[in-house]
Amino acid sequence: MRDALQHALAPSVLEIEDDSHRHAGHAGARDGRGHFNVHVVSERFAGLGPLARHRAVYAALGAMMETDIHALSIRAQTPSEQG
Repeated sequence: MRDALQHALAPSVLEIEDDSHRHAGHAGARDGRGHFNVHVVSERFAGLGPLARHRAVYAALGAMMETDIHALSIRAQTPSEQG
């Protein structure tokens, strides 16, 4: 996940939190896919709205969204928005 996001978005900040342990037994987690929180700060988000930023993250992760990730919480910012 980290490599895919770094390659596609060249972030200045990339924080990934695996929150899967909090969802043990959850119907969607039974198949082994995880729950993650991602904070990405990238110049590539400049001029993009929230939906387009999320789509860029999903595109960067590609097939992982179907094989490794069940739920993904995204905070996507430009460097000027980071606070």
